[in-house]
Parts: sequence; structure tokens; C-alpha cells
Amino acid sequence: MDPMLITVAFILGFIVRQVGLPPLVGFLAAGFLLNGLGFEGGETLQTFADLGVTLLLFSIGLKLDLKSLAKPEVWAGASIHMAATVVAFGIGIFGLGLTGLPFFADLDFPLAVLVAFALSFSSTVFAVKILEEKGEVGAMHGRVAIGILIMQDIYAVLFLTFSLGKLPSPWAVLVPAALFCLKPILYRLMPRSWHGELLLLFGLFAALVTGAGGFELVGLKADLGALILGVLLAGHEKSSELAKTLMGFKDLLLVGFFLTIGLAGAPTMAAIGVAALLVAVTPLKVAIFYLLLTRFRLRARSSLLASLSLANYSEFGLIVAAVGASQGWLASEWLVIIALALSATFIIASPLNTTADALYVRYREKLCRFETDTRHPDDQPIDPSGATIGVFGMGRIGTMAYDFLRDKYDETVIGVDFDKKTVSDHFAAGRRVVFGDPTDPDFWSRVVRPEKAARLVLLAMPEHQANLTAARHLGEVGFPGRITAIAQFDDQVKELREAGVHAAFNVYNEAGLGFAEHACEVLEGH
Repeated sequence: MDPMLITVAFILGFIVRQVGLPPLVGFLAAGFLLNGLGFEGGETLQTFADLGVTLLLFSIGLKLDLKSLAKPEVWAGASIHMAATVVAFGIGIFGLGLTGLPFFADLDFPLAVLVAFALSFSSTVFAVKILEEKGEVGAMHGRVAIGILIMQDIYAVLFLTFSLGKLPSPWAVLVPAALFCLKPILYRLMPRSWHGELLLLFGLFAALVTGAGGFELVGLKADLGALILGVLLAGHEKSSELAKTLMGFKDLLLVGFFLTIGLAGAPTMAAIGVAALLVAVTPLKVAIFYLLLTRFRLRARSSLLASLSLANYSEFGLIVAAVGASQGWLASEWLVIIALALSATFIIASPLNTTADALYVRYREKLCRFETDTRHPDDQPIDPSGATIGVFGMGRIGTMAYDFLRDKYDETVIGVDFDKKTVSDHFAAGRRVVFGDPTDPDFWSRVVRPEKAARLVLLAMPEHQANLTAARHLGEVGFPGRITAIAQFDDQVKELREAGVHAAFNVYNEAGLGFAEHACEVLEGH
């Protein structure tokens, strides 16, 4: 890869990170800047981008609960939203064509519907990156958003299959049987890959060779194969470690994806104007999502956060437009237009998602008017029922803290996690753990009450941003007890203390101290 690409991507990614925006905004800006300077992406960058998207879908699969796709808010929400968006945007685009506007004038009604279909998708790459950075992939709104995105991906695969006239190979009927036979083999290989580079290679083999390569071999979409292989491995106890092992490599490759968007083509003023028009109607997509999700009984906050994470156009829109251009249906300029609109919605949606909770708090009264009288069973605030000590985030660190505190303080300790499987596993193990989202301001306003003798909160969630958000909410509701939190770096410890945390612990430092204490006990025992 050209050193200039790396240099510009790093500089702009670094700059936008300093002002509180996700680095991906800087990577997009880098692509447009490099395009203006005459740089071209080339095959190597495109390969990096494709590999990044494939690994992203594999990583999604590793965290996916298939049962979530069967929920009405997911399959029906995705389907109704796509139908409503295609109808509304299709009529609007055809109407603009009748006025003689550039690019629109060349579209008859079927082609207007095709463009509307391309614009109905939301970006999987963007949403997952945003949710990961905020530590909200397992939260209610995160699970719903990802489920909707996967349903959209399925519709995209169906479109690509039939629009290209390329039917799967007859051998494709053997895929379910092949997956059934592969599962026990992969389940035996994964734990024997141990850790580090061998586990990383196992992940690449499973995603790129077995999944993507295998599906492509029988005429199915490669990305779908990676996603399904991830789902196949999701039930293994080592799947979480595999996802973490792949994370850095996947994120590096995704930089190539964001650069390729900006390098897609040189825009004309007319193309910029059309793209701006498409960006201006994005709030309609968000509004439809919000109305649908509240109709499916999600609370206002969950509906808002899920809708904002979907408030963009998608890389699949580019693929649909590329298919249309290759078939001679659309002018090639539509690729540049959709790339511009896609990039602009990324840039606009990033700060919206970063400040989503603040927006909810500010407009809570108006947003809550759309809630239904009954709540979704998975989206209800909890009552701690007399607990005075709470452990939030029941991973390995949280579980150890919970067990220690329960031995000392008995049933006054409660654990909270926003992953339903984690909650059910702890419940089966006899721990008092409930489902809840500590990043939700409504959660704290329900849990923290002046009349309750709250003593201590331990923020042990794996994502720093989630702990930081929870700490800020605790300060806002006037939590009377003490707050402790974990961090991985010293600068995170500083951030947590500035947010009102009484004691923040660097887990690596504390692990070293604990190890030394045990070593001394062994020495003294001899």
C-alpha cells in the first residue's frame, strides 16, 4: 500500500479522534482528500477493503444469536422499513425525474425503484463499528440494529443472485449438510489452536477459506458464507476470544474500506447537489425506523439509539448501483453520487450516535409520546429489590468481584449485564444477576432512589466507553454511594475519575499486584 495512503489516513483519523469523533470519519475524509490529489486506490487497497468487510461479517456471526432474527422487531421491522422506504423514495425520485433534474431525468419508474432500493440499506460496517466503540453491541438497541442489518444483508444477497442472473451451483443444496459435518471438526480445532497467532490463523481460515471461499465455490455470496461460519462457531466457549483476537486485524483492514469510499470517483457539482439532496431525506429513514420500533413496543431510548445507528446509507447501496451500472440500467455517475451520500451520512451520523444519550435526555418527553402502553419484555428497566451493592458487567472480572462480595455481604449484592445469554448462564449458576443496560439513563433513574441505602457500584464492563457513560449517568441522578470502575490504560483511569468515579483500577496493574501477593503467600507458607 502507498505510504501516502497510510500517512494521510493516520493524520486525519488522529485529528478527528481528538475532537471526539470516531476515526472512521477521518478515514473517509482521507479518501476524498487523496482522490482530490489524484491518488487511486488500486487492487491492493480494494482487496484489504473486501477482506475487512468479510471479517466484519464473520465477527458479527460470532456474536449472533440466531433466535434474535426470528423476533418481530427484527424480521418484520427490517422488511416493513425496506418496503416503506422503497415506496416513498421511489415515488420521490420518479417525481424529481419528471421535473428534468440532472441524473433523475434519465430514470423511468422501475429504475427509480432500483435507486430507492439501493438507498433503503443501512451500513453494517458503520453501525457495528459505532456500537463496538460504545460497548453497546449486546444492548437491546444494539442487538435489534444488528439483526435488522443482517436481514437487509439477506435481501441484498437475494437481489445480487437474481439481478445478475447467476443462480447458485446445484452443489449449493449440499451446503447445510456440509456445515453440519464441519461444525464438530471446527469445534475440535478451535480450542487446540490455543491463543495468539495460531488462533488468528484459525479465524482467517474459518472466515476466508471455509466460509467465504466455500460459499463462492458453489455460487453463493462469499460474505454470506463468512457470516454463517461465524454463526456456526458462536456457540463455542472460545468464540469470544476468537472475536477479540481478530479485532485489531479486522479494524486495520476496514481502514481500507473507508478509504475506497472516498477514492471511488471525482464528483461534479451536479453530482454533489444530488448527493446533498439524498442526504437531506435521510431523516425520513430514521423516522420510519423510530416509528416502527416503538410500534414493536421498544422504549423510546432503545428505538432512538437503534434508529440513529441505522441513520446512513450503505455499502450495499454502492453494490446495487454497481450492478445497475454494469447491466446498463444506471449511469456510472450514480456510483459517485451514492458514494458521496454514503460518506456524508457517515460523517453526520457519527456525532449523532456519540451524543445519542444526550439527545434522548433533551427530547425525552417528546420521544416518549410515541411509546406504546406495554413494553417489550426484553426492554424494561429493573428494580434491584433491596440490593445495596451492584456489579455491572458480569464478565470474568465482574464475576470474580460478585462472588467475593456475595460471600462477604450475602444477598445485598446484585449483578447486572445487558447480554441475555450471560444473564441466563449466571442465573443457572445460582447468581443473582438481572438483565439491564447501565448505559441507559432511564435505567439509573429507575434504580437509584434517595430512600434506598445504595452503598457501592462496581463498573466492570469490558468497554471503557460503557463504564464512562454509566459513571456519568450515576452523577446525573445523584447516586449517594461509592463508584468504582476498571480500565485498561492509565488515561482511561484519569477519564473515569474526572467523570466522578471514586476509585478506578488498571486491570493489568491490579493483576500484577494480585499475582505478587499470591507469590508472597506461597513463599511465606514455605
